[in-house]
Amino acid sequence: MSRSTTLQSIREGRVIALIRAESPDGLIECGRALQAGGLNLIELTMTTPGAIELVARAARELPGVLLGLGTVLDAETARAGIAAGAKFIVTPAVRPAVVEAARSLDVPVLCGALTPTEVVTAWECGADVVKIFPAEFFGPAYIKSLKGPFPKIELLPTGGVTPETVGTFLKAGAFATAAGSALVSPAALKAGDWAAITARAQEFARAAAAG
Repeated sequence: MSRSTTLQSIREGRVIALIRAESPDGLIECGRALQAGGLNLIELTMTTPGAIELVARAARELPGVLLGLGTVLDAETARAGIAAGAKFIVTPAVRPAVVEAARSLDVPVLCGALTPTEVVTAWECGADVVKIFPAEFFGPAYIKSLKGPFPKIELLPTGGVTPETVGTFLKAGAFATAAGSALVSPAALKAGDWAAITARAQEFARAAAAG
């Protein structure tokens, strides 16, 4: 899959399910539950124990999922994640070496930023999409404000994205969105309540489609 194809799939999917867990147990089942709810974009974070191995397993067992590796802070981790099967890389902050590593392998990178200066810096480094994090403190209005001076920079808010706000973020000009605990509840994940996660995914999918 080319970088442009992956980016188009993210744009069309509208919601990336961000899974951050204290244990790798049940994360494949969680992925299946999200798929059942209509969400096929999943980001596994490096803060999850055994994340690289989990990416490799998910790439084998969840063929319908477009899988990304998140919370990537260095180029070595980016390369390892891509080798394991990650189709996109996500950083929590501006990390030029990560952007360079991903671009050299023709893999999209979503680079974290918040301020206007950070947004431009990430874009100039070669980020395909700038992840606005944490977005919950400023909301959709901040995305709209940033798109004024930076109409060509693709923005993806993370934090504060819920079924109630996802449509507003998209209408404000977001390329796509990402949702973590508001989508994958830590309690549901720990309890293995896959039905609850599927139901929540359906809420997000319906709201994003309407947005």
